[in-house]
Amino acid sequence: MSTELRRVTYGNHGVARLTPAPDKPGTYMGMPKFSKAAKNELNLSVQRKNMRNATTTIRNKRALRVSESPDWEDLRNAAEAIKNRVGRHLDHYLIEAEKNLTANGVHVHWARDGEEANRIVAQIAKEKGVDEVVKIKSITTQETDLNEYLEEQGIATWETDLAELIVQLGHDRPSHIVVPAIHRNRAEVREIFLHEMKNYGRPAPEDISENPPELANAARLHLREKFLRAEMAVSGGNFVLADTGSLVIVESEGNGRMCLTLPDTLVSVVGIEKVLPSFDDLEVFLKLLPRSATGERMNPYNSVWSGVTEGDGPQEQHVIFLDNGRTNVLADTLGREVLRCIRCASCINICPVYERAGGHAYGSVYPGPIGAVLNPQLRGVEHPVDRGLPYACSLCGACNEVCPVKIPFTDILLELRNKVVKSEKADKIPQDYEVAGEMGLMKTASWAFSDYKHFEAIQVGSRGVGRVLRGKKMGPVPVPVAERWLKYRDVDAPPTDTFRTWWKKNREEKR
Repeated sequence: MSTELRRVTYGNHGVARLTPAPDKPGTYMGMPKFSKAAKNELNLSVQRKNMRNATTTIRNKRALRVSESPDWEDLRNAAEAIKNRVGRHLDHYLIEAEKNLTANGVHVHWARDGEEANRIVAQIAKEKGVDEVVKIKSITTQETDLNEYLEEQGIATWETDLAELIVQLGHDRPSHIVVPAIHRNRAEVREIFLHEMKNYGRPAPEDISENPPELANAARLHLREKFLRAEMAVSGGNFVLADTGSLVIVESEGNGRMCLTLPDTLVSVVGIEKVLPSFDDLEVFLKLLPRSATGERMNPYNSVWSGVTEGDGPQEQHVIFLDNGRTNVLADTLGREVLRCIRCASCINICPVYERAGGHAYGSVYPGPIGAVLNPQLRGVEHPVDRGLPYACSLCGACNEVCPVKIPFTDILLELRNKVVKSEKADKIPQDYEVAGEMGLMKTASWAFSDYKHFEAIQVGSRGVGRVLRGKKMGPVPVPVAERWLKYRDVDAPPTDTFRTWWKKNREEKR
């Protein structure tokens, strides 16, 4: 990148940067726990409206496309079976994938964690002598915080997906794994483009409006200069086909195809669970993924790369297989079922907790139900951000019904709650953690149901509360968990009479 194009800004608390980033860099590490973060997010009325409108639209589109597929349940069963087979024989398929990728001229790397994966990417960039890269939207590289790592190495990283571009220019973080800028509306996007594009490349037109075609055109012109001078691209991978040694990337925009074809070097960071046994298996997921993710019958862009072709596309291709806690998840007989996830976000779009709390409350690039079951397994239930996530769920089970690979979210969440409790009992978690209140309520419930006299005492207290309130709605009470529950819900006062007292008055007296 030439000196005149290598812009350095001081927008983040006076810190010199090559690329925009949140005021507090890092992939969500050190963020507040869910209960605190959700409380803050619930006060963002504009964001809540944006989220409600967007998730409703996506849910309706998905439902329409699913209704068009008479074999939908058969496809779900097939996908579950394929992914289960991969989980049982992951070592075999990874070795086969490495063999065939290498035979196709692809350089295969293995990374134990995010730091090692980031080092490999940076090393390749330095060997190629590049100081900037373009990126396809990649959840895996967001999981490893690759952008920040490359920034520290003096390498500028540009997001080219439209939503990711909005997030990056907005000094923000993604709040969704398919629609990263779902929490932004068109007015906010206009302001971001107008004020930030000029700091990092071609500026947006001064008279730009909120009209989507104008916003999209501004993004195209801004990104075009980056595409044309890029010598290296970084991507994730939706699937890796073991039998053909192929990398599969599906997308709804053309930016991915630009990243895959123009740069001389392509580096793809892929989770080890993304391998599929054969090309034939891909058919099932190409039917499930677009309908579940964006409500499309098929993705507009489906790219399958089987190595390097002289004079066509990248002339050097690298695939980095990332573990980063996945083998630990695989060791759990129930928890491993989350590794079937194909990152469609259908569970996120249906989740009432996510819709109201927003993606940033989960403390990870993986929000919603998938974040609640995956994050605690990747980083451990002792992690200060993740230990409360199994409780960020009402157990309504809607996520179970829409998941295209039939992940049993509620079963895994209950198991994780059990692990959190066991960790507490083993003094592995400080006593002030966020689920202490709920555990206290559970202990109270256990005491109440252990003896009928205890239960009757609770009923007497409940009747007293009902008589005091006299039909009024219950507001916040100074009891952990209960206070948070009642603050955001209209809950009727307890009845003044219990079933037992009613029975005595209306049945026993008549005998």
